[in-house]
Amino acid sequence: MRKAVRWLLALTMSIGTVGASSAAAGAADTTATPDIKDRILKIPGMSFVEEKPYEGYRYLVLNYTQPVDHRNPAKGTFQQRFTLLHKATDRPTVFYTSGYNVSTTPSRSEPTRIVDGNQVSMEYRFFTPSRPQPADWSKLDIWQAASDQHRLFEALKPVYGKNWLATGGSKGGMTATYYRRFYPKDMNGTVAYVAPNDVVNDEDSAYDRFLANVGDQACRTQLNSVQREALVRRGEIVARYQKWADENGKTFKTVGSADKAYENVVLDLVWAFWQYHLQSDCKTVPATKASTDELYKFIDDISGFDGYTDQGLERFTPYYYQAGTELGSPTPKFAHLKDLLRYRDSYQPRTYVPRDIPMKFRPGAMADVDRWVREKSSNMLFVYGQNDPWSAEPFRLGRGATARHDYRFYAPGGNHGSNISQLVADERATATAEVLRWAGVAPAAVQKDEHKAKPLAPYNEKLDKQKVERQNALRP
Repeated sequence: MRKAVRWLLALTMSIGTVGASSAAAGAADTTATPDIKDRILKIPGMSFVEEKPYEGYRYLVLNYTQPVDHRNPAKGTFQQRFTLLHKATDRPTVFYTSGYNVSTTPSRSEPTRIVDGNQVSMEYRFFTPSRPQPADWSKLDIWQAASDQHRLFEALKPVYGKNWLATGGSKGGMTATYYRRFYPKDMNGTVAYVAPNDVVNDEDSAYDRFLANVGDQACRTQLNSVQREALVRRGEIVARYQKWADENGKTFKTVGSADKAYENVVLDLVWAFWQYHLQSDCKTVPATKASTDELYKFIDDISGFDGYTDQGLERFTPYYYQAGTELGSPTPKFAHLKDLLRYRDSYQPRTYVPRDIPMKFRPGAMADVDRWVREKSSNMLFVYGQNDPWSAEPFRLGRGATARHDYRFYAPGGNHGSNISQLVADERATATAEVLRWAGVAPAAVQKDEHKAKPLAPYNEKLDKQKVERQNALRP
């Protein structure tokens, strides 16, 4: 999908720091025989990278040998990185993916805390270092990625025999949904956070309607005015942008020029503001006649000048490739900017992928998943933010959704970091109770009254604290 971003929100996934004694590494499941690391490494294809001690858990970084092409395993293999936050083999397991790189710092997704379980976190194929060499980009698609998850699940299921849930935020929420579509029997339930669903790539009017109504009128007007002013002062700001790039070793070969990159940065501005900010942050939007210094800083803070440099784009080439071949990408009309735009066709994924990587859009992939969610899915929970632009095209639930235990909830005023804890009380209770039921660990009191549902594990600031990590990049 075609995304305007800017900061990587470890969406509902906390990125914490570690600081426990090495003795704590054995604190969980001490009666297990043999040792959990030994059990995992006996699985064919597993290799050990490192272990990081964390009190109450074992935290392992591992590689798993995967076929480049699941339809033809003889075509070669690659090493796919994943992490294991081990609680106990008699607890449920949450399968998490961000849809991008995997963090190798211990963290716990919201469903993992709710069910007090284990967590397997997998890096998406073609994100480094989990990239085949040489890279056959035609093998980067949603079915191959879902098959990666399926194969790792099958390898780990004999060790972790209790219920499994899939989860992820944004592209990770999309990934968790695609996994269920292709392998519906693997998981007992899925929690997909802020997952876009661009069913028809060329029909983007939903985003225009959303941006015309999000927040209050005063904030929308000021944001649009500042966005326009940023293009009015293009000459002065691009000169600064180029100077910054030269001083920091940044280049623009993929996009084409600093001027073209700047136009893309500015087009991201309003979308990026609502993606990671709140209505209460409208007071930080500068006046239209603010100094160029103030305007430059605001643009960098919200959109990020690094995002369209070659160096900023390279890490996310796999995402842009997928956006331009299967996922789709929203393109608002920007009616208030039309007379100031120079590169009307540049705001799309092909612009951000090196030209030596062939791309051809394959329509129908998203429509297939959308149809499956509406007609055949079960035990699916979608959580969106009311003010998140990605909520403009959400996954849709079909007739009889509640009977199939499918739900879609919106966090009031929420942005791209929305989660279950931010829902209104009744919806939060329903969502939490369902996650506990799907995991097979709902207490008797919750079975009788879902309003008594709450996470089984206490909040841990290091593992659970939601953190915004500055990442200038074009993605959901």
